[in-house]
Order: sequence, then C-alpha cells, then structure tokens
Amino acid sequence: MKKVISILLILFSALTYSQEVNKLFAEGNTFYKEENYSRAVGVYLAIEEQGMESDDLYFNIANCYYKMNKVAPAIYYYEKALKVNPANADASANLAFAKRMTIDVIEELPKTFLQRFSANIIQQLPFDTWAIIAVMASFLASLLFLLYYFSTSSTKKLFYFNTSIFAVFVLIVTVFFAFNNYKTVQKNKIAIIFSPKVEIMNAPSTSSDEIFELHEGTKVVVLDVLDNWKKIKIADGKTGWIYANALKEI
Repeated sequence: MKKVISILLILFSALTYSQEVNKLFAEGNTFYKEENYSRAVGVYLAIEEQGMESDDLYFNIANCYYKMNKVAPAIYYYEKALKVNPANADASANLAFAKRMTIDVIEELPKTFLQRFSANIIQQLPFDTWAIIAVMASFLASLLFLLYYFSTSSTKKLFYFNTSIFAVFVLIVTVFFAFNNYKTVQKNKIAIIFSPKVEIMNAPSTSSDEIFELHEGTKVVVLDVLDNWKKIKIADGKTGWIYANALKEI
C-alpha cells in the first residue's frame, strides 16, 4: 500500500510540474508576442533553471536574444537547440541569420567525404535517438527470427529470414551511428565567445604572444583546459589559448 501511495505521489508531482512548466512557457510566449522580449526571456530562463531541456525552449530563448540584438547568447541558444534536435530547421535557419551579426569572418576548411556524411546523416539525429532505433531493431530482429524458427510455411520462412537479416543490418548501422555520434559530441566540445573582443594567445600565459583575436558570437571547439585557460580551434584550423571566462561551452 505504501508503494502504491508513493507511486501516486510521484505521478502527481510530475503532473503538477508539467502543468507549471506549460503555464510558464505559455506566459513567456505571451510576453514574446507582445514584443516584451526581456520579460519573455526571463520566464524562459526560469524554466531552464528548473532543469527543463528542449529545442523549443532553447529556440525561443535564442529568438528573444536575437530580437534584443544580443548576438552571443542568441547563437549560443540556437546551437543548444540544434544540439538537442539537429533536425530543427527553424533553429538552423535563424542561426544563419544570427551569424550575420558577428564580426569575425572565418573560412571553414574543406570537409572530407566522411566528414560531410557524418554532418549530413549521422549528426542529424542525437546519439540517444540512434540508440533507441538500435534497440527497436534488435527487438524486431529477435521477433522475426522466432517467427522464422516456428513457421511451417517455406514462403513465410523465407520472408522472416530476409527481414530479420535486414533488421540485423539496421541494428549494426544504427549502433555504429550512435557510437560515432557520441564520440563526435564528446570530442568536439563546442563553445561560443561571449566577450566583445578577446585576444588569442600562443600559450596559456598573459606574457605569451597574441596570434589573433576573436569577437562575440564566434563558434570555437575546446581542445584542452589548463587552469583558467582553454585551448581552442576555429573553423579555419587556427588554434590558440583563451581565458576560460571569455567563452561559454554548449
């Protein structure tokens, strides 16, 4: 009886929390429609502080910052929305507009076929989504194999055998995609420059030489961390060291 009461209390708490979040989200949307972007983003950020994570929430936060001409946080939250859901076309389109507000013009290095395949196919879904598809494929393969094993019709056996082989193939591919996606996310720690202007040094020291400078909104990859310094790489392949508080990891 105590377990049943505990489960009901948990379900009630979850329902209450969901209703509260939906109420806050609707309130933020109302402020946004009224073009009160500062109050809207305040409400959205309050939802984020409660541990809520969704591409719609991050997209709305980014839109508020974009309307307020705050380039760094706008790009930061568009990138967060795409991290949660790489297929969010609206976030991708608005991110392209937000990038036009940045000062730095960085020409990206040409990508190999495998890099393009990863970006256009594998990275279009989060690694946990690929993992879910892999689990579903494994159950389907098991079911089809059992149907093949117990079937008495030769036609059905052939059908179940072929479809189970296909399910196994899907399982292998999606497991590879999930692993590749996870590895890419862990390796490429993306960050956005938040300082209006920051010098990039050739070593993690104030006495080292400046090699180039970056401005707010520029996207970088964090390669290493040493004390209050982070080694970064930009799209054209240049690397250097930057103060950790000058950027924010996604």
